[in-house]
Amino acid sequence: MNVAGLIFSNIHDQSIPELTRIRTMASIPFGCRYRLIDFPLSNMVNSDITTVGIITHNNYQSLMDHIGTGKDWDLARRSGGIKLLPPYVAAYENSVAGRLYSSRLEALIGAENFVHRCQADYMVLSDCDVILNIDLRDVIEEHIRTGAFLTVVTKQLESLQHGFDSPVDVVQVGADGEITEITRRRGQKDPCEVSTNVMVVRRSDLLAVISESLSHGYTSFAGDVIARNLGRRSIRAYRYTGWYAHIDSLASYFACSMQLLSREAREGLFQIADRQIYTKIRNSSPTKYAGDAVVKNSLVADGCIIEGRVENSVLFRGVRVGRGTVVRNSILLQDTFVGSDVRLGCVVTDKNVVIKDGRTLSGHESMPFFIGKGMMV
Repeated sequence: MNVAGLIFSNIHDQSIPELTRIRTMASIPFGCRYRLIDFPLSNMVNSDITTVGIITHNNYQSLMDHIGTGKDWDLARRSGGIKLLPPYVAAYENSVAGRLYSSRLEALIGAENFVHRCQADYMVLSDCDVILNIDLRDVIEEHIRTGAFLTVVTKQLESLQHGFDSPVDVVQVGADGEITEITRRRGQKDPCEVSTNVMVVRRSDLLAVISESLSHGYTSFAGDVIARNLGRRSIRAYRYTGWYAHIDSLASYFACSMQLLSREAREGLFQIADRQIYTKIRNSSPTKYAGDAVVKNSLVADGCIIEGRVENSVLFRGVRVGRGTVVRNSILLQDTFVGSDVRLGCVVTDKNVVIKDGRTLSGHESMPFFIGKGMMV
């Protein structure tokens, strides 16, 4: 059985414009040293999927820099390996010529050439806005066993009131595991089951979907493919029970990052046997802590210099915290420089930010104070 993967790197860029102004959703930094694409890519590699296409749209220079040849994921191969599918594929090789894609289905149409040539039996589709650690082999085996047209990985939640600022696909699942309804909802108080946008489909069926969509002008995968086939073809749910996070705004990015400070989240994401999360390896010096530095309940990457106080925060590589400075409930991306006697609370900085001495900056969990890349405050 041969399986290939497709990852959508730009589908949700509009959800978090603060961090996607200069990069794709897939290359947003997360958890001290990772990028969001590391999670779907690692899920595929850990499930023996060695041919992966990454569909891009724009602002994908940082994604290319991060992925490189794919060697950090053991995907630098003569046969298969990792393929970046730039937007010209969608612009020149099919009937949506002249414009870039604006939906998942149009992105798939643009990737038709990759799907046709990869010679896989099955395809795994995944987005970059959901963070989980899943064994896709179990999903593929269930898809084959049931003979389903499409298998969608779902997650049962208590409500949509926290961590979901944009509408999500909520599914109704029958006792036999068949999806009977799919709707877009926001802020639901009652327990519900949502799609993680991780799906398994036979390659021949996916090519048929692409052909049918071109013929009828379909643009929405959920509305024009899944909803139209409910009751006509077998569309099943595979319920994922592990740790799960969904990013659809700066506030939810902040909340998901803060969750990593709990042991439950770290164990559910990074400490699963045989399912390591891989990323680009960088060799940096160890973090240096001054004699009077205080660090509590925080994640600190290598290459940092800590001279002040850091609490309940996430610090990426090369961050500098000056003397007398207090950083609480904040996320400081790579090479952020924080001067002396600074007070930060619920702050998110992009890369290469400089915060001068004596500044006091504060946001709230529901609206973190954001500082863009390279800015000086």
